[in-house]
Amino acid sequence: MAREPRRTEVRRPALEGAGMTDRRSGILAVGISTWSTICKGHILIMGRSWGSPTRPGRCIHQRKAMAQIDHKTNSRRELVTVVDASESHRRQVEHALMSFYRIATYGNTGEAMAAMHKSPPCAIVVDKGAGPLDAFEFIKTLRRNPVFSDVPVVFISATDDLVTREAAMGSGANSFLAKPYRRSMLIRAISHEINKAVEHRWERLPTLQRNALVGTMDIFNSVSDVIESGEPIAYSKVTDACGPLIEAVGAGQFKMILSEVRGHDNFSYAHSLGVATLLLLFGFTIGLKGEELSLLGSGGLLHDVGKMSIPYEVLNKVGALSNDEMDLMKGHVTVTNAYLGKCSDLPNNIRMIGSQHHERLDGSGYPKGLKGEELNELARMSAIVDVFCALSDRRPYKSALDSEHALNIMIETMTSKLDQQLLSLFREMLLDSGR
Repeated sequence: MAREPRRTEVRRPALEGAGMTDRRSGILAVGISTWSTICKGHILIMGRSWGSPTRPGRCIHQRKAMAQIDHKTNSRRELVTVVDASESHRRQVEHALMSFYRIATYGNTGEAMAAMHKSPPCAIVVDKGAGPLDAFEFIKTLRRNPVFSDVPVVFISATDDLVTREAAMGSGANSFLAKPYRRSMLIRAISHEINKAVEHRWERLPTLQRNALVGTMDIFNSVSDVIESGEPIAYSKVTDACGPLIEAVGAGQFKMILSEVRGHDNFSYAHSLGVATLLLLFGFTIGLKGEELSLLGSGGLLHDVGKMSIPYEVLNKVGALSNDEMDLMKGHVTVTNAYLGKCSDLPNNIRMIGSQHHERLDGSGYPKGLKGEELNELARMSAIVDVFCALSDRRPYKSALDSEHALNIMIETMTSKLDQQLLSLFREMLLDSGR
C-alpha cells in the first residue's frame, strides 16, 4: 500500500449475516486509515470496528491524491483499420463493426499505411483486392514494421481456395474469412485476435502479474466452456487461479494487472477481474486473511458468469436496449445463480455476491428488490465495487470514467442506493493504495 496504516487493536465480534466462518478468536490487529482516526464514531465492517471516514471531496491533498487514481487509458473505443479497394465492401465492414469499434477505412494501401503511423489501430482488416500494393505484400510490410508487427490482421477473400488461404496466413495474417460471411463471424474474428495480442503481451510481465492474469483468464474461459452444459467448476480450481491475484493485491502490485487487462476485448472478463481485484483490496484493507480473501477473489471473478449466455451483439450494444434485450441483460443474475448453484462445493457467500450485487438499499435493485437490512455487509461491498468498475470500465457503448468522476457519481446520485459509510471507506481505500 502507498501509506503504512496505523495499527490498532480491536476485538472482532462474530461475523453475522455474511456467513464467513471465523476460525480465529481474540484480539486482531487491524489497520485503520489515518483519515479515519481523526473522526469520532465507527463503522462495523465484517465484524471489525473502523473509525468513520471523513466526508469525501473536501481536502486539497485528497483531490491531489485522487488525481493519481485516474485511469483514462483506452477511454475511447479501440480503432480498427479497414483496407479494401471496394467502396461498397468497406461500407459493409464499417457498418458491421461501428457498434463496437472506431473505424477508419481506406481505398488503397498507401493511404492506410500513412494514416496508421499517425493513429495505430488495434486490428486491421485487409481485403485481397486491396491495392496498389498487393494485399499479401502489404501484410508482409506491416510485419516488418515494429509498430505493426504484433497488430492482428484479418484477411478477407472472395474465394476460399487453399492457395489464397495459405498465402494470406503465410504473409502474416492472423485470421481468414471468405465471402460471404456472417457479421458475427467478422466481429468474433477481430475480438479473438485482439485478445490473443493482448494476452501475448502478458508474457513480458513480471511473473506474479503474469500468473494472475493468465490464471484468472484460464478459469474464466473454463467456465465459459461448460456453463451451457451446467458442468460445475471445482472451487479449488477457482481459488488456485485467484492465488497469484491475491498475492499481487497483498503486495500492492495489482495496478499493472488492471492496466494490462484494459485492452482486452472480453469486457466481461476485464470487468470481473476488476471487481475481484477491488474486493480483495477491500478485504486486505479491513484485515481479512486466508480463506476469506479466497472467497472475495473467487466471488468477484464469478459474479457475472451469467453474462456468458448473452449474445455479444446485445452485451456490447451501443444503442439503447429494447425491453426484451434489457430483460435478457437483467436475466444474467438468474443464469449466474443457476450455474453457481450446481457447483456444490462453492461457499454460500460466493453465490450471494453473484445474486445480490445488483440489489440496492432502497429496494430499487434486482432481481428480488431486497432493501435495507435484507442486504448484509458482503452484498453492500459487492454492489459498491461492481458499480465503480462498471463506471470506470471501457465499453463499446461508453468511455471509461476516471476514478474521481465515478466516485462522485456514486456519492452524489446514489445516496439512497449504496451504503455511504462503506462507500466512504472504499474511497479512502483507493486513495491509500494510490489506485
